[in-house]
Amino acid sequence: MKVWRWLVSLFVGLVLPVSIMGRFVVEKNSLRVTSPDKIRGTHDSAIGNFGIPQYGGSMAGNVVYPKDNKKGCKEFEDSGISFKSTPGALPTFVLLDRGTCFFALKVWNAQKAGASAVLVADDVEEPLITMDTPEEDGSSAKYVENITIPSALVGKSFGEKLKDAISGGDMVNVNLDWRESVPHPDDRVEYELWSNSNDECGVKCDMLMEFVKDFKGAAQILEKGGYTLFTPHYITWYCPHAFTLSKQCKSQCINHGRYCAPDPEQDFSTGYDGKDVVIENLRQLCVFKVANETGKPWVWWDYVTDFQIRCPMKEKKYNKECADAVIKSLGLNIEKIGKCMGDPDADTDNPVLKEEQDAQIGKGSRGDVTILPTLVVNNRQYRGKLEKGAVLKAICSGFEETTEPAVCLSTDMETNECLTNNGGCWQDKTANITACKDTFRGRVCECPLVDGVQFKGDGYTTCEARGLGRCKINNGGCWHEARNGHAFSACLDNGGVKCQCPTGFKGDGVKNCEDIDECKEKKACQCPECSCKNTWGSYDCSCSGDLLYMRDHDTCISKTGSQGRSTWAAFWLILLGVVMIAGGAFLVYKYRIRQYMDSEIRAIMAQYMPLDSQAEVPNHVNDQRA
Repeated sequence: MKVWRWLVSLFVGLVLPVSIMGRFVVEKNSLRVTSPDKIRGTHDSAIGNFGIPQYGGSMAGNVVYPKDNKKGCKEFEDSGISFKSTPGALPTFVLLDRGTCFFALKVWNAQKAGASAVLVADDVEEPLITMDTPEEDGSSAKYVENITIPSALVGKSFGEKLKDAISGGDMVNVNLDWRESVPHPDDRVEYELWSNSNDECGVKCDMLMEFVKDFKGAAQILEKGGYTLFTPHYITWYCPHAFTLSKQCKSQCINHGRYCAPDPEQDFSTGYDGKDVVIENLRQLCVFKVANETGKPWVWWDYVTDFQIRCPMKEKKYNKECADAVIKSLGLNIEKIGKCMGDPDADTDNPVLKEEQDAQIGKGSRGDVTILPTLVVNNRQYRGKLEKGAVLKAICSGFEETTEPAVCLSTDMETNECLTNNGGCWQDKTANITACKDTFRGRVCECPLVDGVQFKGDGYTTCEARGLGRCKINNGGCWHEARNGHAFSACLDNGGVKCQCPTGFKGDGVKNCEDIDECKEKKACQCPECSCKNTWGSYDCSCSGDLLYMRDHDTCISKTGSQGRSTWAAFWLILLGVVMIAGGAFLVYKYRIRQYMDSEIRAIMAQYMPLDSQAEVPNHVNDQRA
């Protein structure tokens, strides 16, 4: 009884400030009726907080309303009812009435019977509410975690319109659209995870721990690449002032009742206390702050996963010593983390936890954080199963289109729409090439890039290989054939897209190229002495007797005559070469001899008479002596 009163007190402490300062926001998706015309239009529906909503995409289906088990609280298979779609038909959306059993149980029963999605019609006229998971117990936990289809709550009046149309024999087709459920303004997504370090709170804690482990790799890739800005948060309560000195408050709170957490085992006499959880939550917040200051905020994911593995409550290792060991192994500064945490016994506000309590209150388009765990993407609360693929799809839908990182286009994110009828896209079955590409937003038809060769076209009916190397891929879509050891192709690897039959063939170059009979059409071997024989892709021409056929001139010549002429031509060519060499040598010899004789004559004459370039030699023979 004391435990119950304490939990009620904590709940009142939480709810009163929230109801005054904030609000709960119901996250919605669009539901558009495409037929019949009398109820065509777009309506809001509330996204269920279980299953896997198709964030960033849409889903079309045919709505059915069961004649029996209209609330879906019993298994449909017991009544022989199946909602499985027949090949080629739209997926089945099952419309069920609210009441009697949990929302999640209705969806689970419909999913087992083959439904692709579930619409729950409200039974009272009221604003839309969020369909949440039931209180934790063994029976509900088993089916809640296995729900994989999306679900939504619709208003009572709109639900009545759907039922009337179906009962009147109309085919009711709708489109569930989640593309605007998460804002996508730019090339960076900001998201936050509200969690708890407690690992003994049942199914939700187990689900949270598994999610953190599974999502760690993708989260760190996104953060290291600068694609996302992640912030962890932790929910705390405060103890009502009248109970701050009570034993319960002292065991569950720190800083004199300002920051509290429920007892992990819900037993005040044994095990860990709520304040142990608050202190570890504070430590994890400070790990993030210190890691962020070093430029490595993604280390938070390493610490949280390592702490879960190395320091579980079940093994009595949920303590400071184990936490410090994890911190040291990651190379973080323990002193800075300790300074960030402050004194849990001080009768003052803790700046870190005070900031967390303020952040719990909704601002702008985001409502209050009242569900644990809670994921917020671009200031919108995520609804659905906390599972790697589903969460990654929600985050990826927050990127502006065409700016998504590679991790958003991985096989984990594929919608597998291309498996059915190739998604309605172009396909070359011979070369096993398709324009269909699965993405988290659904399939797109884009001409592919194969082995460095880009295909061009609309992606739906045509894609043609263009550029150099196109002939290597299915011969560029042109005709080709091999026969008797000879291969011919109509593909021209010159950067264009034209197919042209090779020499010796005629046709369109795409579907066929027929061999030309040059002999029959008298296009070759027409000389009187010639004998013509057609071959595939060419022809053979021979001459009678000792005649030799010259293809370029299409004529026959004598083998001996040709040999004689060749011999004489070689003789005269050699003779002409010898004459030219001799003439050149003679000219060089004459030039050198002339130079030599000129130099000799000049030397002799210089001895007997001065040259113009020499000064006159003075004569002193007749000079008078003094």
